[in-house]
Order: sequence, then C-alpha cells, then structure tokens
Amino acid sequence: MRNQEEETLTLFETVFSGNDAVYGLTENAINAAIEQHGADKAISFPDTAYSLPCYYAVTGVKVATLGELKEALGVVKTLMTREMKTHDVFMSGVATALCAEFIEVLKYIDGATPYEAPCAGHVPDAIIRELGVPLVTGDIPGVAVILGSAPTTEEGVALVKSYQAQGILVTLVGGIIDQVEEAGMKTGANVRVIPLGKDVTAVIHVVSIALRAALIFGNVKPGDAASLMTYTKDRVPAFVNAFAPLDDVIVACGAGAIALGFPVITNQEGVSEVPKSLICQPDVEKFNATSLEARDIKIKITNIDIPVAYASAFEGEIIRRGDMQVEFDGSRVDCAELVHTVEASEIEDHKITVVGPEVDEMELGSKNSIAYVVKVAGRSMQPDFEPVIERKFHNYINCIEGVYHTGQRDMQRIRISKDAFAAGFRIKHIGEVLYASVKNEFDAVVDKCEVVIYTDPAECTRIRHEVAIPTFNKRDDRLKNLTDESVEVYYSCILCQAFSPSHVCVVTPERLGLCGAVSWLDAKATNELDPNGPCQVITKERCIDERIGEYEDVNEAVRKLSQGALEDVSLYSIMEKPMTSCGCFECICGIEPFSNGVVIANREYAGMTPLGMTFPEMASMTGGGVQTPGFMGHGKHFISSKKFMKAEGGIERIVWMPKELKEFVAERLNNTAKELYGIENFTDMIGDETIATDPETLVGFLTEKGHPALALDPMM
Repeated sequence: MRNQEEETLTLFETVFSGNDAVYGLTENAINAAIEQHGADKAISFPDTAYSLPCYYAVTGVKVATLGELKEALGVVKTLMTREMKTHDVFMSGVATALCAEFIEVLKYIDGATPYEAPCAGHVPDAIIRELGVPLVTGDIPGVAVILGSAPTTEEGVALVKSYQAQGILVTLVGGIIDQVEEAGMKTGANVRVIPLGKDVTAVIHVVSIALRAALIFGNVKPGDAASLMTYTKDRVPAFVNAFAPLDDVIVACGAGAIALGFPVITNQEGVSEVPKSLICQPDVEKFNATSLEARDIKIKITNIDIPVAYASAFEGEIIRRGDMQVEFDGSRVDCAELVHTVEASEIEDHKITVVGPEVDEMELGSKNSIAYVVKVAGRSMQPDFEPVIERKFHNYINCIEGVYHTGQRDMQRIRISKDAFAAGFRIKHIGEVLYASVKNEFDAVVDKCEVVIYTDPAECTRIRHEVAIPTFNKRDDRLKNLTDESVEVYYSCILCQAFSPSHVCVVTPERLGLCGAVSWLDAKATNELDPNGPCQVITKERCIDERIGEYEDVNEAVRKLSQGALEDVSLYSIMEKPMTSCGCFECICGIEPFSNGVVIANREYAGMTPLGMTFPEMASMTGGGVQTPGFMGHGKHFISSKKFMKAEGGIERIVWMPKELKEFVAERLNNTAKELYGIENFTDMIGDETIATDPETLVGFLTEKGHPALALDPMM
C-alpha cells in the first residue's frame, strides 16, 4: 500500500507529465502551421470578441496571428514550474488548458468549420449571453462536463439524462458522445446537452464558456488571473465527471479544472483524493449525487404526475412535422390561453377538465383547436398578475419532454411528439403541468387553481372570441395608459447580480429590464411574491433632472443595491450617467458619429455593423455592470418606447439595425414615430445589413431617405 505522500507525488508527476505531453504537441502544431501559412496568418475563434478567450482572460493579451501564438506559447511555458507544490500543479493544469486552446484554434484557420454534427466545438459569445438569465435564475442550476467513455452505454446515457432532468447544462467530450449517439439521444444547445468534440483538447470549449462568463458578466479585467479564478469558483457552478481510465493528459486537464474551482469526480481507482476537488466515486450511478454535493448545487424538486420528463433542459426542444403526433395552431384554427381571476368559491383546487377529444381521438399529424383557461383565486391575487402568469405558460409547456410551444394569447402553437404520445402523454397532462407550475411559482398570490382545456372546436371558437380576445383588448388598453408618469413607483431588478455583482436594472413601465424578460408588471408581481427578493420598490418623488430621467430616490437605491459601486444613473440617456448592463442584454445600442445617430444590434445578429464592430465586440465594451457612455444594453421592446434615449432625441436617432430585428419591431416603432413626430413608415428610413455595413454607404442612404437624425444636434 502506498502512503498518502507517495500518492501525492504520483499525482504531481502525472500532471507534469500530461502538461509536458500537451505542450510538445502544441509546439509541433504551431510550428507546422507557421511553416504552412506563415507567421502573419490571422487566427481567432469565430463569433467572439476575445480572439482566444482563455489566453486573453488569463493574460490580458489578444493573440491575432500565428507568430503571436508562438510568442504566447513562450508565456505558457513560464507557468510550467516543477516544484512539488500544489500551486505548481494548478499552474500546470492552467498551462495544459491554454495549450488545448492553441491546438483547437488552429483548427479554425481560414474560417474552417472543423466540427460536424453532433459536435459543436467553439461556443459563440451570443450563446453564453443567452445562458446568463437561466443561470442566474437557477433554471440552469449547474454545468456538467462529462469526459471519456462510461463503463457501458446504458450507464453513460443514464448519467446524462439524470443531469438533463435536473435542468443542468451538460457538455460532452470524448467517447461519451458516441455512446449518447448510439442510444439515439437528442443533443444540442436547445436541449442543453452539447457534444463539444471527441479529442480531449475539446474540453477547452467549456472552460472558455466559464472564463468568458467572468469577462462578460463579472467585470473581471483580462489578465487578472486571481480574480478570474475566484469568479469561476464562486459564480460558475461547473464540475467534471471523468471516466476511467485516466491518462496523464486528462489528469493534467483535471488540474486546470480544479484551479478554476471545478471539482473532478472519477471512477478511477487509486487516485489521490483532494477533498471537495478530486473525488473518487467507483459507482457511476452515484456520480450525479456526488457532483452536486461537491459543488453545493441545490436542485428544485418539481413533482408533476406526467408520463414524460419535465425539466428546463427541454425548453428549446423542437418537434419537427414528421415527428409530431398532433398539432394545435392558433394561426389556422381557433386557439387561446388565458388566466382568469375568480372568487375562491367558484373553483375546485387541482381540478383538471378536458372538454372535447383527447389526443388518441385525433388523426395522426392533424391540426386541431385548443383553448385552456387557468382559473385562479387568492387573497393577494390581482388582475395585473394575469398576463405575468400567462407569459409563463410558454416556459411551463416547453419544459415537457416531447412537447413544443410557441406564441401566446390566441396565436400559440403546440406540438406533441409521437414519442411523448407513445409514452402516454395526453391533453390532460398539459393541465397537470399548468396547475403544478402556477401553484409552485405563484403560491404567494394563488391559493386555488383549476384548469379547463377545450379541444372541442365550437367551444374553442367561443372561448377565443367571447372570452379571451375581449380580455386581451381590455388589458392592452390598460397597458397603453401605463406610462412612467402614471405610476408612483419603479422597481429594481438585481437577479443578474449572481453573475454581475454591481449591476442594477431600474424597471419602469416604459423601460423593461435589458434581458427583455422583466417588465414593470413582472417586477411588481415578483415584489408581491417576495418582498425581500430581487425586485424592490423604488420611489420617484425627488426628481433631479426630468430631461435625462434622474431621481435622487433612484440614485439612493442603486448605491445601496450595487454596494456603492454605482453613484447615480439616468433612465433616459445613453450619454449622461447611463444605466449599467450585465451582459444578458437582448440588444446593444451604440453611437455612430458619421450619421449623428445610433446603431442597434441584437444578440442573434452575427454580421458586421457600421460601427466596424460585431455584436460580440460591441458587447465586450458594454457589460460587466459598469456605465459606458455612448453604449447601452437593452431589451428589444424598449426600441419602440417613447422613453428610448429621450434625452438625446429619442427614436429619431436610430439609423441602423439588422433586417430581422427591424422587421420584429417595425409595427410598434412605426406607431411611436407617427405619434411623436408624424413620420410614416419610419423603419423604411433605417438602414440594415442589406443596405450598408459601413458608415459612408449608410450616410448616403440616410441622406436619400431624409432621415431626421442628420438634422439633429451633434451627440458628441
């Protein structure tokens, strides 16, 4: 038997050996690439503002060419110290990770696409920003990195599914990808199971996600390695499952993971355990429980009596037409979804009623009507909360494995897959999901809940036209009159402080949260549900400057909620004391000086803007909970607000946005422009990528259209 000291020495030697091996491979690969392409050859991962994100995060240096990459390898060599100390082991682990990044970036030379489905390889910045909200809300409670091949396909798939059922984001590296594919399991970012690559170096792509989270959300300065590792340890809930046998390279990569605060759980016998960091668990069935305990991840227990899985991991699942059993489509037939507040005496709690045919009475592949009315009662329930609950239906139904939902109100579409139907899923189970989810999330205001689901076409027509649409119209009239001036209070939202400690959103009726997911009514409901939670009341009695929307009340709130990081903010200005951004924003607005206006880019847009920057590059200047005059993160619906950049001239300043975004906001934006300025079809005056991606061409287009921004006072 070896003593602990001997085991420790063996661990050190293994890490050093693995580090040396990867360094040698990296050096040879870089030299070969230089010989083939020349030292001036440009290199970068696609769709990121950080070139080589891991090296940039650790050192603060951006690498742009093969020659610079070779110089960077020399820096990595300095991390490879060889004293028998814990620090040296961790630094060798970091060095191994950086070498892996160098090897991986070489695969992307000349815009190559080295990974084919199901493997993803590099994950774009935009996806990381999309993950921000579910990570801070706990919808994604953790990130699992599964490495190698499980002892059997069945054990590997069972482990992946166990994490997926808990909503955990699962990334796969190595043989586990083949095992999951062999079992016919669906993978991809939409179901939160992402195969990265089959080479061990592909693990760097999940490390890259963690380090970019620190840069994007945490305001961690590139090159501040100590703050970087503190951030990943405290705020990125990741862990590694490494299947035996472990070679030296895998162990060295594991040391890098531990340096970032990510525990490694393995079934490799004889490893030298490190409490809470390197854990031997011989039983693969216990990997899940061991991992969650090591990372202190608490899973929300959701017990819903349905025959398929229910988890946030299935929210992005798409049901193709060929895979669907039946469909309900509000664009073709009468459909509706409605929350209706009633007296407690009028409903029976947990009663689920289906009026009309069940799925097994419908023709395969058919298009059908559906209308579901969720009746709620509670002493604290308010009609203003009805649309807040309704908007959650999309998330609730999409969490059902094998069920797809899109749209809202009377324009929703639902598809039930053949697999879900075969498992026993029926219409009544939608009612069970709606009941359980509403009672669970809104228990502070909903005491009783009853669900009636109509599939009878005549009843669906009646519900839609006689009940739902009049209700929607009444709400819309109320919302139209809901302005910043008409309410007595605003609300804070600090949900994103889990990732961005100094960021504070101030949510008003005319300015929703920059993530696009928190309206004033949402914030109001959240405050009612949890008075001590992320959304606090902010009074607006002491106005400092009406023009820019600055209040002493708001300033006091943001000082307190940012722990003093922010002194003062304005609500309506992009230039003077602008609101901070966390990194979860749907869009970014930035000044375009040549046209005297602003350019807006949305997260989904991958091309170039007239600012000479892509969305990721604009975003790299804007997030992290700091004020950035001239740039502003915001939600899509804020674009058509009368308060959008009001201090600088409002929506008249908008000169360019991607075509897809322009079409999305066109109706509302055009209505606002007509009301405020008498301009018809304002979006026709706004450029997009089909018209111009450079300032000169854009100005020419704006001049031709007579865009009002050209005649406004200079912004700078």
